[in-house]
Amino acid sequence: MKYKDYHGQVNYDEEAKLFHGEVVGLRDVITFQGTSVDELEQAFKDSVDEYLDFCKELGRSPEKPFSGKLMLRLPPEIHERAAYQAKTTGLSLNAWIKQGIEQLLIPPTDHKPPRRKHA
Repeated sequence: MKYKDYHGQVNYDEEAKLFHGEVVGLRDVITFQGTSVDELEQAFKDSVDEYLDFCKELGRSPEKPFSGKLMLRLPPEIHERAAYQAKTTGLSLNAWIKQGIEQLLIPPTDHKPPRRKHA
């Protein structure tokens, strides 16, 4: 689910017959729940809007999910090899790492959670 650049991840509780979700990619916690898809979607939007209003009342900037900045820690030997490889391919180290990550990612349309097998 996506609303105002915030992404929600949803689970279903069979016992409670309730969908519950959380906005991902933040240190702040934004949750929502509903008993139907329509109710869940509305609760998600309401929770994001309430979070934005709350931040405004406090006079602080709301967290933005997935800023695009990633701190990466590598052993010095791997850092050196990656920098060398990037240079030999004519790319900046950042562009080279980005290219490598893109090659490893499953395309968004193909990314589906694994199905549970029922015994």
